[in-house]
Amino acid sequence: MEAKRAIFLDKDGTLIPDIPYNVKPELIRLNDGVLNGLALLKDKYVFIVVSNQSGIAQGLFKKEALMGVETRLNTLLAEAGINLPNFYYCPHHEDEQCICRKPKPGLLFKAAHELQIDLAQSWMIGDILHDVEAGKNAGCKSILVDVGNETEWKVNGNVNRIPDFIARNFEDAVAHILKKDLKQLNYEKQLPQFV
Repeated sequence: MEAKRAIFLDKDGTLIPDIPYNVKPELIRLNDGVLNGLALLKDKYVFIVVSNQSGIAQGLFKKEALMGVETRLNTLLAEAGINLPNFYYCPHHEDEQCICRKPKPGLLFKAAHELQIDLAQSWMIGDILHDVEAGKNAGCKSILVDVGNETEWKVNGNVNRIPDFIARNFEDAVAHILKKDLKQLNYEKQLPQFV
């Protein structure tokens, strides 16, 4: 089976507005540009949500509540023919030192293994540098959608916290990916064809 390319997507702040610990489906709406952006990528990539959900460990909501969030996201995306069947989350508190809480790459590795994803041909899109670092730690290219949610901006010599691209919004991120895809396609067309 041929490995697939994926777009790993942070949920809160990237796909939807960041309302801390929200699991109420009626409060969930897509950020501007998400519907159009994903529609442009849907034939080229598999979409995978990777999200830290420490509210579970803190007892703020049950993990079953995330099913309502996932259903709501799929309902909102369905109008553009987009399916978001792959939803991975870390339920742990940051003090637990698990391997799946971003910026660690555990969620991306798990998804890649289960879904046969080529990480080197995939992208991570998020709104904070932990998302960028998780993607880079997994071997993906990473985009920071700079909508004001990143407050630390600390690289501290860790090159994996430096995004491949800083986007103004979600549509800007998608445009960058499409431009890179076109550049790669044109490069491959120029390679000599051996019989």
